[in-house]
Amino acid sequence: MEMAHRDHILGAVHGVLGAAVLILCLAAELSVLVLRRHAALYLLPVCAMLTHLWRSGRRAGIGLVDFAYLKPPRRLRVTIPGLLEHLRLIGCFDDGSVEFMSRVVEDSGMGDETYFPPALHYLPPSATHADAVQEAGMLFFPTLDELFAKTGVPPSAVGALVINCSGFGPAPSLAAIIANHYRMPTDVKTFNLSGMGCAAGIVGVDVARGVLRAHAGAVDYAVVVSAEIVTIGWYRGRDRSKLLLNCFFRTGCAAALLSNTASAAAPVKYRLVALKRTTIAADDRGYNLAMREEDDEGITGFTIGRGLDRVFRDLLRAHLTAFGASILPWHEKLRYAAALARFRRRRRSSKKVQGGEGHVEAPRPNFLAAASHFCLPSSGMPNIRRLAEGLGLGEREAEAALATFQRFGNQSAASLWYQLGYHEARGRVRQGDRVWQLGIGSGPKASSALWERVAAYGGAAAADEGPWGDCVVRYPARAPGAPLA
Repeated sequence: MEMAHRDHILGAVHGVLGAAVLILCLAAELSVLVLRRHAALYLLPVCAMLTHLWRSGRRAGIGLVDFAYLKPPRRLRVTIPGLLEHLRLIGCFDDGSVEFMSRVVEDSGMGDETYFPPALHYLPPSATHADAVQEAGMLFFPTLDELFAKTGVPPSAVGALVINCSGFGPAPSLAAIIANHYRMPTDVKTFNLSGMGCAAGIVGVDVARGVLRAHAGAVDYAVVVSAEIVTIGWYRGRDRSKLLLNCFFRTGCAAALLSNTASAAAPVKYRLVALKRTTIAADDRGYNLAMREEDDEGITGFTIGRGLDRVFRDLLRAHLTAFGASILPWHEKLRYAAALARFRRRRRSSKKVQGGEGHVEAPRPNFLAAASHFCLPSSGMPNIRRLAEGLGLGEREAEAALATFQRFGNQSAASLWYQLGYHEARGRVRQGDRVWQLGIGSGPKASSALWERVAAYGGAAAADEGPWGDCVVRYPARAPGAPLA
């Protein structure tokens, strides 16, 4: 049966049931009035009507059945010394560009086990459209095969497919490539998200959530795929503001299966507690700081301008204010409000009294009251530590992001799922724990999702599965000057 027909039939059934409940409640009210029963009996049909209205207006819960993330073949591994030598042999970079990228890579804290797509291992690298399509298949199909095998949900049961890939938009689309490969049904709803950077994974979850809610009962499962096609993003020019992506971004892919918990048969591992998206694209200063454009020689690359830290600080301030209000418990909201009031009084008094207190540090919400585990943007180990410090988190809370960047590099939106996999591989996520995924991307935009573990802990055997299984104990490796807590 076509999805539109199912939606129409379900809507008609719900309408008939609602009308029947309303008629029964009115009949009960009239019978109580005619028979002159006790006044308290009037409350029974009223309560029944209110309960029905509440249940019909309540949104369906969204759950994460499971997720899968790719460990590329070992032959695609690129070590730091090998990468630096590769940059020198390519021939398109001058000595200054090679020195600049070498310094950035070494300072970032990236390890020797990240991966490049096959085309970038060539001398010179090949960055054709065909190479990018080949990379997409290499990423998508093994990841989705594992997801369908883990969950037991076949591709034919997927009602919505959301793909996020910032820099590559072929025709047919990436979603069409997947739908064709798995022979998905004709009524599957497909979406392609591009240009949203590292925040796109949570945006994809939001799109899938909307589809599951809008078509509750007709669409039971939605798949969200996050990947970055590094082949097409390779920059071969000399503009240093465009060379940073060559240094940070590596191959990776993740896929998540979401479900409507009211109608789906497959058990869920996590429950979506809250999701929030924030953008300040209306601000030209932030909008122009990160964009894909051509350099003076006509070579296309992704520019990262100066002042990005300040823009992201303003973005996070707006985002955390809104998201924190929805996830922090009341006792922490009251504590923070009281601390903020004291801070403002002290700041006013310090301005009035000459030689007074001077700088007064502003209080911060305790986000550990809202989440036990954190997945942060993988933008280099120094940046991860600065962001964690700004959120009031310690080294342990930032450990998953640090380990993921060191082991796999920056895989854009997919990095958040690698970090959740790290938490699970360490055996730290237990039933009732909450996990906060935070993504920041171009636009600029920020997106957050808070998940609660509802499935029981699977034990050490389950924790050893996945790309982290044979290496989790080695990461994050101890770095000079940055001992692990």
